[in-house]
Amino acid sequence: MSDKLETATLGAGCFWCVEAVFLELKGVHEVVSGYTGGAVKNPSYQQVCTGMTGHAEVVQITFDPGVVSFSDLLYVFWRTHDPTTLNRQGADVGTQYRSAIFYHNEKQKIAAESSKRETDAAGLWQNPIVTEIVPAAEFYAAEEYHQNYYALNSYQPYCQIVIDPKLKKLREEFGDKLEGVD
Repeated sequence: MSDKLETATLGAGCFWCVEAVFLELKGVHEVVSGYTGGAVKNPSYQQVCTGMTGHAEVVQITFDPGVVSFSDLLYVFWRTHDPTTLNRQGADVGTQYRSAIFYHNEKQKIAAESSKRETDAAGLWQNPIVTEIVPAAEFYAAEEYHQNYYALNSYQPYCQIVIDPKLKKLREEFGDKLEGVD
């Protein structure tokens, strides 16, 4: 374990889905659902859902780079949502569901741009990747009822229909890198 934890901020559709995925990874210490990228200070979920705030639903991940690298996080990111659909993930439509990497430093920016190019070139997706790579902006934690949503509501139809298949795919492909939050 390294002495210094790092932060990654990723948008990949509904934050409930993204949070559930990244909570599975070894080296991840915390995942907080929230909003960033917009102009409204301290937005509410209802405000973000209007699509008028400019914010995206994101997760802010605190991770140990000695266990899981930023590049590892991006590898999982590209494979657990569709980065080729603009402002949409499945039935969730709107700018708040955009695919985005909010980098915290130049090293993350370079890694994100390189990872995007490599993933696009690998042909993982039939269409070109539209994920935006932009500087991290102020992050606002979502309301408490959005935190750890899947773990607390796995019986909900949305969780069973949308999140369960993502977690199944993750476990099949990354089983050896999974452990859960430290």
